[in-house]
Amino acid sequence: QVHLVESGGGLVQAGGSLRLSCAASGGSFDSYNIGWYRRAPGKEREFVATIRWSSGSAGYSTSVKGRFTISRDNAKNMIYLQMNSLYPEDTAVYSCNTAPSAVNPWGQGTQVTVSS
Repeated sequence: QVHLVESGGGLVQAGGSLRLSCAASGGSFDSYNIGWYRRAPGKEREFVATIRWSSGSAGYSTSVKGRFTISRDNAKNMIYLQMNSLYPEDTAVYSCNTAPSAVNPWGQGTQVTVSS
């Protein structure tokens, strides 16, 4: 089972950028899709972006498409989420997990706060 740990959140002004990192361990990931998810205060957790580890093929939610970019570094076993043109409504706890089904227990995630 793949083990994933997020990092890189913080406080940023609207219009700014942040890059989140997800460190993967636990064996071969070629058969996995890895996704970024977020949970805003008072809302359900939602899908943000996903990437196929083997091919790099990516998909995005409508709300972030064109602003966020998911990528992976096979040599470092890392998945990244580059977030540009951030809005206050992007404020949430961001987590990485398998996709399309999140099979790992949810960890603490990493907090992203976008101020207006």
